[in-house]
Amino acid sequence: MRHFFEFLRSRIFLIQIGLALAVLVALCFLVLSWLKSTTHHGEFVEVPDFSKMSVMEMRKVAEGAGLRYEVLDSTNYDPDYPRFSILEQDPPAGNKVKVNRKIYFTVNPSGYKKVTIPNVIQVTQRNAKSMLRAVGLDVQRVTYIDELGKDMVYNMKHKGKYVKPGDKLPKTSKIELICGNGNIPESARIQAESNE
Repeated sequence: MRHFFEFLRSRIFLIQIGLALAVLVALCFLVLSWLKSTTHHGEFVEVPDFSKMSVMEMRKVAEGAGLRYEVLDSTNYDPDYPRFSILEQDPPAGNKVKVNRKIYFTVNPSGYKKVTIPNVIQVTQRNAKSMLRAVGLDVQRVTYIDELGKDMVYNMKHKGKYVKPGDKLPKTSKIELICGNGNIPESARIQAESNE
């Protein structure tokens, strides 16, 4: 045990400890320098505002700023933005990010997605409006025809053409409901009179 303590106080041991510490400090310095250069420590890029840019414009700007990107599809069409333009970005514009950071983009589709017209035939006008609104269709107007069922839906039109339940229309399309006015149709009146 006495030899061990003598060795700890010897000049050879102290030189070895000094060399080990010097190598450790040099190694730490080299690792930190390497990390700083590869992670671009302290180097930031301000994220540009990509909103309403086309995908082609976005690619040029992102690559010019040293950023990577990923385009995500959207099913929600926004009429205030051009078709196939950038709706949203993550991270938002103005944020400071590292070079080569990936930015995620949501793109405006070419139009509203199509929805299926629900079966509103023989349904009251009030219920039909609710059912159509629930799927994203609007009732533009209601016209009345001679039919016994007052405010009962007998037909539907879109842009002047008849449509039927199960047909697909773009969301927010305007529908015309053709409802009964409570009067007996002329054809039924003639038929009833001829049967007498």
